[in-house]
Amino acid sequence: VQLQASGGGLVQAGGSLRLSCAASGRTFSNYIMGWFRQAPGKEREFVAAISLSGGSTYYTDSVKGRFTVSRDNANYTLYLQMNSLKPEDTAVYYCAARRAGSYYLATYDYWGQGTQVTVSS
Repeated sequence: VQLQASGGGLVQAGGSLRLSCAASGRTFSNYIMGWFRQAPGKEREFVAAISLSGGSTYYTDSVKGRFTVSRDNANYTLYLQMNSLKPEDTAVYYCAARRAGSYYLATYDYWGQGTQVTVSS
């Protein structure tokens, strides 16, 4: 499956952004989907994930209550709504897909190219 992330940009602290990840090539609803991020000099970290149907969602503690992951299986698109952004959210955000396995580990099978999110203080 091919993934294309978009929607990043520069925003002030407290602002919002909505990331999108367009999928193609395979049946989207067969894949667990996740968002990861990587800040300069740091390892890639889990942000959020969503089950095949969208009925279950998972978040890292630092984004709970601020970020919302969702998916549109009919349109092969994954979203990440990010509210109350903080400077520490600054990173390149990646979408990823896998058929099965851990929601949290960065061992997904397919990755998008990443989109930069910069939050100014």
